[in-house]
Order: sequence, then structure tokens, then C-alpha cells
Amino acid sequence: MPDTLRSALRFAAPLFALALAAACEPRIGAHGFVPNPERVAQVRPGAADKLDVSEILGTPSAVANFDASTWYYISQRSSATAFFKPEIVEQIVLAVRFDDTDTVAAVDRFTLEDGRIVEPVERQTPTAGNELTLLQQLFGNIGRFSN
Repeated sequence: MPDTLRSALRFAAPLFALALAAACEPRIGAHGFVPNPERVAQVRPGAADKLDVSEILGTPSAVANFDASTWYYISQRSSATAFFKPEIVEQIVLAVRFDDTDTVAAVDRFTLEDGRIVEPVERQTPTAGNELTLLQQLFGNIGRFSN
């Protein structure tokens, strides 16, 4: 091997290794919005209403599905390396509950440790009827025409 090629490989090999190492650096993603603690402190139970909360904290990330009296402000940070599935490293949920007069009843803060993992049930719902073969499906309606 010529000396110039050998010296080029000596120079290129560490650069290539450095590029590979940089490619494996985890990507940090941030989603959602949780206001700063000073703004959250302004939302006092019994003193603020929905209009005050929307002016102080902004529009909620979500509203409770079955009862619109709870607003959620959700923030997540995730880390993903290369092509692997992202992993949630931090999650903050701020829940603002309102009473019947739309006044703040409670402000709760939840973190990732407060959450629970829910495993979906993987089963099939049985359906009524027959399972037909391809030929039965193709020729089954011959002669079954109604006017």
C-alpha cells in the first residue's frame, strides 16, 4: 500500500469513527407546554375561574372526555437513539379542576412516576355468520337476484 494511501486512512479512520459515534447520539424531543411555577401559583382554588385560567395558562392541551370540568396541560420529553422507539424520560401533567360555577376547585401536578402503564387487550371479537371460502364467495350469489 502506498504511503499516501496509508496516511489518508490513518487520518480518515478516526473521522469515520467520530461520525459513527455522533450518529448514535440520542435525539431529545419536547412536546406540549407546562407553564412556569409562578404562573401556576396565580391559579388559586376558589379565586380563579375558567377565563382567568385561560388568560394565565393559555389553552389546555386536553379537556376531560366525559366531564369538561377538568383541563390538562401536558408536557413530555423523549429520547430516541437511531431507529429505536423513543423513550419518555420526563412527563408533567397539570390538572386544573373546576366546580359547578366554573371556579377552580383544585390544581394537581402529576409526573411520569404517577402514571400507570395500560396494556391493551389483544383478543378478537367474534362475528356472526359463516366463514366462506373464495369459491363460495364468488359463486354463492348466482341465482339470488331479487327484483
